[in-house]
Amino acid sequence: MERVKLEVKPRDAAGSREARRLRRSGLIPAVLYGSGKAAVSIAVDEHALRAAVGTVAGLHAVLDVVIEGHKQPHVAIVKEYELDKVKHVVTHVDFQEIKLTERIESNVTVTFEGTPVGVKLGGGLLDVVTREVTVSALPTDVPDHIALNVEELEVGGVAHVSDLQVPDNVAILDDPDEVVCSVLAPRVAEVAAGEEGEEAPAAPAEPEVVGEREAESEE
Repeated sequence: MERVKLEVKPRDAAGSREARRLRRSGLIPAVLYGSGKAAVSIAVDEHALRAAVGTVAGLHAVLDVVIEGHKQPHVAIVKEYELDKVKHVVTHVDFQEIKLTERIESNVTVTFEGTPVGVKLGGGLLDVVTREVTVSALPTDVPDHIALNVEELEVGGVAHVSDLQVPDNVAILDDPDEVVCSVLAPRVAEVAAGEEGEEAPAAPAEPEVVGEREAESEE
């Protein structure tokens, strides 16, 4: 996993008024939590944060958080964040300091490669049940994503968590029997597409996805 430098500013004041003042000046209120250490109140430039999490690793990037006036960086990850539901902008961030020698748990995106034979030749539709799994690994070993080749899935075929391939130094914590995706039969696919107000095409050139059951992240 990529490491990214992120410079932040210390902040002394707290409260909603101070938070609003910071946001008006382009800064996001944040807190850096350390293992066995007192939490540190900081402020991060919204553009700097966007650039830090805009890498391939995204919100899973390992950050070298440098507090203004301090030389020693804090190795951390984004633990939680708050999002304005109307403006869709980040309003607060929690960073968690970590040790590079200790395993962490992280959610990793599953990407789908290829067109299932059941879609290409059988007129079915690819039904994605989950797009993310939880893994355990050293911070720098957490994969940016996990690719799943679905080309051999026929109509009625199912891919489980156990079918996901990860390096030996990465462990998937989810139930191995949990369904990741399946190919719906044409009749079922037609009903599923109809529920979304669309007609199911006979033989799509690319895999179409229906029935995505995982709610969108607030990120």
